[in-house]
This record gives sequence, C-alpha cells and structure tokens, in this order.
Amino acid sequence: MQRPAVWKGRPAVRTVSASHGKTVIVDPIVVVSGLEKTYDTGHHALKGVDLSIHRGEIFALLGPNGAGKTTLIGVICGLVRPTAGTVTADGHDIVHDYRAARASIGLVPQELATDTFETVWATVNFSRGLFGLPRDPVHCERVLRELSLWDKKDAKIGTLSGGMKRRVLIAKALAHEPKILFLDEPTAGVDVELRRGMWEMVRRLRERGVTIILTTHYIEEAEEMADRVGVIDNGQIVLVEEKHALMRRMGRTRIEVGLKEPLAAVPQGIDDRLELSPDGLTLALVLAGESEEDDDRIADLLKQLATRSIDFKTVNTSRSSLEEIFIDLVGRRP
Repeated sequence: MQRPAVWKGRPAVRTVSASHGKTVIVDPIVVVSGLEKTYDTGHHALKGVDLSIHRGEIFALLGPNGAGKTTLIGVICGLVRPTAGTVTADGHDIVHDYRAARASIGLVPQELATDTFETVWATVNFSRGLFGLPRDPVHCERVLRELSLWDKKDAKIGTLSGGMKRRVLIAKALAHEPKILFLDEPTAGVDVELRRGMWEMVRRLRERGVTIILTTHYIEEAEEMADRVGVIDNGQIVLVEEKHALMRRMGRTRIEVGLKEPLAAVPQGIDDRLELSPDGLTLALVLAGESEEDDDRIADLLKQLATRSIDFKTVNTSRSSLEEIFIDLVGRRP
C-alpha cells in the first residue's frame, strides 16, 4: 500500500472513486502501513497490516477472538509497541510524535478499569488534566449530561452499576476532546436501553467530526452504525469495504414460496437453482449478492409458477445479515 503524502503534519487529502460511481474526497486520519507485532512469547499477532481510516467516519473492526483486534488498537493508541511498520494518527507518528498522536485519541477499553473510590466528576476532570489541558467544567458537564451521568457526578465509581461504569469510561475518553475515538466492545454487558443511548451519542459525535473506530460482538450494531467495515483474522486484514457495497457484493437473498399442494419434484425449465423442501410444500431460491433487480426476479419466478398452474399461498424473502457474511469470511463467530 502506498503511503499518503504528508503536508504540514497531516496526511494529504486523496480523491477516490466510490462504488456507486461518484467521486468522493477521502481524508485519512489513521494510516497503518506494514504493521507487525510479535510478542516475546513468539506469538505473531499482526502480520503486515495496512489500513486507512477516513476522517469523520464510523469504522467497524470485526474479527474472531484472538484475531488481533485488541493488539491493533493497542498499537494505534500507543499501548503496545510495534515490531515493525508505521502508524500515524491525525498526521502524527505514534512512536516519534507520541504525545501529539495520543492527544488526538480517546480509548474506551474492554476492561472496566476505574478508580473505585474516586467520584465521577473528579475522575473525568483528572483524565482531561492528564493531557495538559486546562480545566473546562462546561465541557465536562456536557459530556456527563450526554451520557446520562450528570446526576451521578458526585457518586463514588465503586457504587455504580456495570453499565454506569462503562459510561464513565466513555466520559474519561472524551474528556480531552479527541478527534479519534476507539470503542473496544463498548456495549458488552450493557442493557438494551443503555446500548441504544450510547449509539445515539456516537452519532452525535460523528456529526461533530469525531472519527469512531469500534469493535463489537454484536455485529448487528456494526451493520446499523458503520460506514465501512474491516475484517481481521489471524493477524491480517481480510477485507475493508463500504458497508452497503459489501452487503450488495457478498449478501444473499433467499426466496421461499409456500405451495398450496405438494410437488413431487422441482419444476423443470424455471431455474436450476430452485430447491424443493422434503414435504414438497416449499420452493426455495437463493440469489447471490443483493440487487435492485431482485424484485423483478421474484415476480418472474411467480409468473413462471402460475403458467404451470402451480398455486402458491405465501412468498417470503430474507436477506443475509452482516454477521452471516462475516461467518462466511472467517468461518467463526466473533
């Protein structure tokens, strides 16, 4: 992968063609080139990873357990030292310009590591001060209110529920106003209502220009939230693609026609891909990819059944989810 030019400490803006034929401007805020990580144990966690994340997007990084997600995030955030390769965050090299790179990043880790005896308000303000920023009670109050933590600002963190503690981690990550926010399994162990509130907050952050990189075991969240999806497996990037283009290219549409009377065999001359259920009462057709022409194909199938006097009573269609595509790619659940 060719590295982007750097001008005044920032990657140069590049012009690329999107899959729908329109020209879009891409401004990479995180650029990973040839990244390798081998631990002292000999475990080769990252193997030549190349990745570019666009400014202002929501990027979902998916992969099975042990694929290298946490190591990759750790390297970008300056918590894990790479064996080889380079990483820039907002134009700053994470090794040679560590302070500036780290100041541009907020990280919400998987682990609920918080100061049990500290108050919510104190720990958020302290996190801001760690980056050398002056006190800003207005900003900290806004963050806590957006996370529904304002009424808990004076509570000791140890007294909070697991979901509330996770909100505190997000508040700490946002205290220094980062341009890049990593969410590593942010909704693990969080109830549905709180999860929905978190994603509303993520959307508001994106509207303000914050770049969001998330990992999640709830792939339906990635399907709903992400602009692009990256899949990592065995320390290597398997795929990076715009979400809707990925769904169109690798998705499947399954059509099931419920018949009024059982058939002894698949009707000839309609479609060689037709399958008949063991009881003869359902005809199924699986179409590769997702296309605007799928409705026309369904209509044509029903027309051909009608011309053969095959009566049907139901027609059901289902499209594959991002999780099904993920499993097709890596053969394992995340």
